[in-house]
Amino acid sequence: MTDTTNKKPSMDAIERLANVVDARKADFLAGKADPNVSYIAKLFSKGDDAILKKIGEEAAETVMAAKDSRYGNLTPELQAKLVGEIADLWFHCFVALSQFNLRPEDVIAELERREGVSGIAEKAARKS
Repeated sequence: MTDTTNKKPSMDAIERLANVVDARKADFLAGKADPNVSYIAKLFSKGDDAILKKIGEEAAETVMAAKDSRYGNLTPELQAKLVGEIADLWFHCFVALSQFNLRPEDVIAELERREGVSGIAEKAARKS
């Protein structure tokens, strides 16, 4: 799926979304966000298990969208479906990060820490 506008996607969207999620969480905790009106407040009202369950559901939907591709032969429609499912997954991961008082920047810092390190070596180091 290519961007026909020649505009490079911005990482700012990640920060903006994380800020919205954190603001909705704060509003919910302060009694200012109605779970019947705000989907994010609804997730926070249901607690850890519901938030984590949504990540599992979205991960499964992502896998199924990728499997629909016939192993890499993605039509534009399937590309859009896969990107949409991954966006849903990321969104729900942002909610989980906020639930546990973390931010996407924490994940990015971890990815940067791992940069240039063999995945096999990094995984072995976690076991020791």
